[in-house]
Amino acid sequence: MAATATAPALTPPAWRPHHNPWAVALTVTLATFMEVLDTSIANVALPHMAGTLGASQEEATWVLTSYLVSSAIVLPISGWLSNRFGRKRFYMTCVAIFTACSLLCGFARSLPLLIFARILQGAGGGGLAPSEQAILADTFPVEKRGQAFAVYGMAVVVAPAIGPTLGGWITDNFNWHWIFFINIPVGLLSLYLSNRMVEDPPHLKARREAAKHSKVDFMGLGLVATGVGFLEFTLDKGQEKDWFGSPMIVTFASLAAITLIVFAIWEWNHNDPIVDLKLLKNRNFGTAVFLQLILGMVLFGSTVLIPQYLQVLLGYTAERAGMVLSPAGFVMMIMMAVAGRSLGKFDPRLMVALGYMVTAIGIFNLTRLDLYTSFSTVTIWRMTQVIGLPFVFIPISTLNYVGVPMSKTNQISSLSNFARNLGGSAGTALLTTYIARSSQVHQATLAANVVPNSVPYRLYINRMADYLHSHGMPAATASQVAIGRAYQDMLRQATMLSYKNAFFILSIVIFCLVPLPFVMRLPTKNAKVDPEAMGGH
Repeated sequence: MAATATAPALTPPAWRPHHNPWAVALTVTLATFMEVLDTSIANVALPHMAGTLGASQEEATWVLTSYLVSSAIVLPISGWLSNRFGRKRFYMTCVAIFTACSLLCGFARSLPLLIFARILQGAGGGGLAPSEQAILADTFPVEKRGQAFAVYGMAVVVAPAIGPTLGGWITDNFNWHWIFFINIPVGLLSLYLSNRMVEDPPHLKARREAAKHSKVDFMGLGLVATGVGFLEFTLDKGQEKDWFGSPMIVTFASLAAITLIVFAIWEWNHNDPIVDLKLLKNRNFGTAVFLQLILGMVLFGSTVLIPQYLQVLLGYTAERAGMVLSPAGFVMMIMMAVAGRSLGKFDPRLMVALGYMVTAIGIFNLTRLDLYTSFSTVTIWRMTQVIGLPFVFIPISTLNYVGVPMSKTNQISSLSNFARNLGGSAGTALLTTYIARSSQVHQATLAANVVPNSVPYRLYINRMADYLHSHGMPAATASQVAIGRAYQDMLRQATMLSYKNAFFILSIVIFCLVPLPFVMRLPTKNAKVDPEAMGGH
């Protein structure tokens, strides 16, 4: 990564943007905030959409699935698209598509039209994060990338923190159409600022000119789009369709496996691949991709499990569950700034290891949740659980680029974001399935230990029947209802145990990753030039 005195002709001059780098960082962060906020708000508003569009809850989930599948298809190819058409042009096109389709989503009056608009919106949203991270990597020198990614990370974590609360407020006081309309002014402002602030560095312009004369790998493009689409559909709908008990899921999973294997072989041997899989041979990047995959599982998995637990077992509304998560988002925002400033002062590998250790302890602490945990307690536990995540996200995002040529920053960003999103989808699917299956096992175990004539059981039934009878219910009916209540309590306890086990397993998985960051190489002190000659490309 350092310039050498023996080959000055091969060393490109250090490029600097014409505008203040922090202005560029805030500009690209604006679109990130808009996209992540929209995704988290849409989750809350789903029941309202189903009601007004005359759709079932299962049909309405296609509003989420269509976006995820479309976004997942664009993610791995966004690096190639940036090189082919220019990163600034591709990025602004993604912002324009996302904004225009938000307007289309808001005007949708039928479920098919809304799903179609969400597919197009996902195509725009999928290209935002990789482009933004590549822009930050090129705009800032190595020693300041940590702080730049901290600013970017704040938007990533604050948006989903306030999204559920804001989404609940909008749908309660207005209607769900406004969750899409609020993207319009933000998108227009982002387009204006991006046009003024963002620029392509010289190496990227040269790459674009070279790409104009190369043939498009249509085979690779078709394979990755089809394979990722099949995979995302399998992960999203697997639990709902009983996984491999469903012929449809078996078919889609088989097609995904076959298509992606053929894609990997094809791309590995292609001279100008859509996705440069050979980058995974780089020790830092290969390790970082795996860590990003697990980070996605933790971040998305815990963010899904905690609201589910609160709503299913503790009876919270979606808005109140969102209020539990919101303070944790602001804690992460503060810790992002701390992690960004600490990056140049400490070994980033040590920061990642400590981040994983703190996260593992925080998730393990969630195994203490029960059916009577207070709002304040679970809020504090969630806040402590996320303290370590910025110390994972920022160093990994920085170490991604060590030993990789500048011309590959677009590919690095698209692959790492794809890994994190794939981890989120896989983690959510696996955890949801585990909880459903584990609940059945715990239910059978608890039921086997219920002795109808035991003293504790009879005392419980008698107390419950007396309580119901004192509130006006006939004695005979009260006894039957008391038995039903006992059964419901047993179901809740079985589900509670499955959640506790899921948190325990997640904490063990994270703890096992603590030594892995030390496989990665540290950037050299004079790495800020980051010439094209590095990485053997």
